[in-house]
Amino acid sequence: MSALTRDQIVHEARSWIGTPYRHQASLKAVGCDCLGLLRGVWRACIGPEPEAPPPYRPEWAEASGEERLLEAALRWLVPSDAQHLQAGDVLLFRWRDNCPAKHIGIVTSASTMIHAHDGACVCEVSLGAGWRRRIVASFSFPGL
Repeated sequence: MSALTRDQIVHEARSWIGTPYRHQASLKAVGCDCLGLLRGVWRACIGPEPEAPPPYRPEWAEASGEERLLEAALRWLVPSDAQHLQAGDVLLFRWRDNCPAKHIGIVTSASTMIHAHDGACVCEVSLGAGWRRRIVASFSFPGL
């Protein structure tokens, strides 16, 4: 397999646009949530997932108060500089202060990202101030 590129990650993430939101799913054109989108891009660009996520409810972060998503990202992704985002970076978001990170997006340009959001299909959106102030951490895929 050739070396992984940021263009490959963006191309794969864009191929998921229009996939309906489905909690805990990870099937292109069938359904996914934000973690499922990341898992699908990982499978297409890197190979088998390094670990299977446990079952989780929509309110898992609020109920547990644990940084499960951030801890998993630290196990499998490479921390990067959130002040200098690059296409293909993975972003973790916190909806409210003092709550665990609960959402994931994949950067497609300096000003856009792709994500899956409850009630909508996978889409590419502006990475404006509202999103930027909620960033908890940014990561790169291993091998970049």
